[in-house]
Amino acid sequence: MPKTKFQEFLRATSQAGVPQQDHLATAAGVKSCSKLQDLTYGVLMTFFMVIAMELYNAGLRDEGLTYSALPNALSEMRFMFPICFVMGFFFIDRLAPKIAFKMAVPGKDNPLLVTTVRACVTVAFMCPIMSLWATFIFKHPGIHFLPVWLQTVACNFPMALIWQVFYCGPLVRFLFRKIFRVRKEG
Repeated sequence: MPKTKFQEFLRATSQAGVPQQDHLATAAGVKSCSKLQDLTYGVLMTFFMVIAMELYNAGLRDEGLTYSALPNALSEMRFMFPICFVMGFFFIDRLAPKIAFKMAVPGKDNPLLVTTVRACVTVAFMCPIMSLWATFIFKHPGIHFLPVWLQTVACNFPMALIWQVFYCGPLVRFLFRKIFRVRKEG
C-alpha cells in the first residue's frame, strides 16, 4: 500500500502511462514530495483558503468587510480550519488529481494548464463541502437547509475559484519553494 500521496500517484499514473510526477510536486516545481512536504503544503493551502473565505463571508454577512470582521473570522477558523484540512488532505486530494489529470496530463500538457485544472477541480469539490459545513455550523437553516446551502455555494464558489487560481495557489507554491529551498523546474 502506498505510504504517501506521491507514492499513490506514482502507482496510479504508472498504470495509466502518465509521466510519474505528482500534483503537489508539479505545483511546487519539485520532482517528489516527502510526507512532511505534503503536510506542509496542505496546512499552508488550508490556512490561506480558510482565512480568505472566512473574511469574505464576514464581509457578506456584515454588508462590507471592515477590520472588526478579523476577530470573528479568526474565531471561526477554529472550526473551519480542521474541517477543511481533513476534508481536503484526506479525501479531496485523493480524488481531485484523478479527475484533473484526465483533463490535463502532467508531462504532456502545459504545466500552467495542469496546475489550473487541478485547482479548479479541487475548488469544485471543496466549495460545496465547506459550504455544507458552514451552513450547518453558522447559518442554522432549520427546514430551509437545501436553499440556504445552495445559496452559500453560489456565493462562495466564484470567490474560492478566483482566490485559489490567482492568489492562494501561487502564494502557497511560492512559500513552499522558499520553505524547502527548492528551485522551480522549467
